[in-house]
Amino acid sequence: MKYIGAHVSVSGGVSNAPLRAAEIGAKAFALFTGSSNRWSSKPISEDETEKFKVYCAENNYTADRILPHDNFLINLGNPDAAKLAMSRKSFLEEMQRCEQLGLTMLNFHPGSHLKEISIDKCLDLIAESINITLEKTTGVTAVIECTAGQGTNLGYEFGQIAHIIDKVEDKSRVGVCVDTCHAYSAGYDLRTEEGYRKTWEDFDNIIGSRYLRALHLNDDKRECGSKIDRHESIGKGSLGEEFFIRLVNDPRFDSMPLILETPDDLIWKEEIAWLYSQIKDK
Repeated sequence: MKYIGAHVSVSGGVSNAPLRAAEIGAKAFALFTGSSNRWSSKPISEDETEKFKVYCAENNYTADRILPHDNFLINLGNPDAAKLAMSRKSFLEEMQRCEQLGLTMLNFHPGSHLKEISIDKCLDLIAESINITLEKTTGVTAVIECTAGQGTNLGYEFGQIAHIIDKVEDKSRVGVCVDTCHAYSAGYDLRTEEGYRKTWEDFDNIIGSRYLRALHLNDDKRECGSKIDRHESIGKGSLGEEFFIRLVNDPRFDSMPLILETPDDLIWKEEIAWLYSQIKDK
């Protein structure tokens, strides 16, 4: 069973997220549990928490189909000690909001070295940040999202993600989200049949398929290896329709959230319906 959805708005409160997901025919969804561009967010009330849980249950959204995303300011590998402390504090608050809402995953971009420390040192800091946060929380898996390699962002090579995971102490609470646009822009040729096969073989050999928790489904405005992060609507970019047809028919991605972050939210309902329509009867 494929659980396809989108990253929906929480305008008016997090309890609106499952309702908005249901409106577009989503069987999974992503959300920000707080502000996407502030270090700290106001607490979620008990009433809002309860409504979120009720609306999720009423629309058959279990925690394994919900992929919250942390805010964009967090850099768990920041070489500046003060800013690293701010990132760790904010990341902990993100994890704690997931705990409050009964969610079991938190998706995040690993971090950036900012040309001030080595790649390995930055990766070590990211793993240390994860360890510190996991020790202070329970039940929520830290889900590392692969990146396009834009600027000084790390996580664009499977080996970098494997480096982080290797240094995470509780490996039962770390996972990976592969963003199709990011991976393609980073140089993993998902578009061709051979490239698709090799990418997932490499993922399994380098990271391990057991760590895969979710996918972000995005086409790409740029070409393979561009190192530029520019999402495009499904079938309108350089990845193309054939890639997404291959993906939705791949049993490796059953039972995990497959989340659209494509740029036009007005056609998410159409994109979700189209993706489901391409699944071949078994």
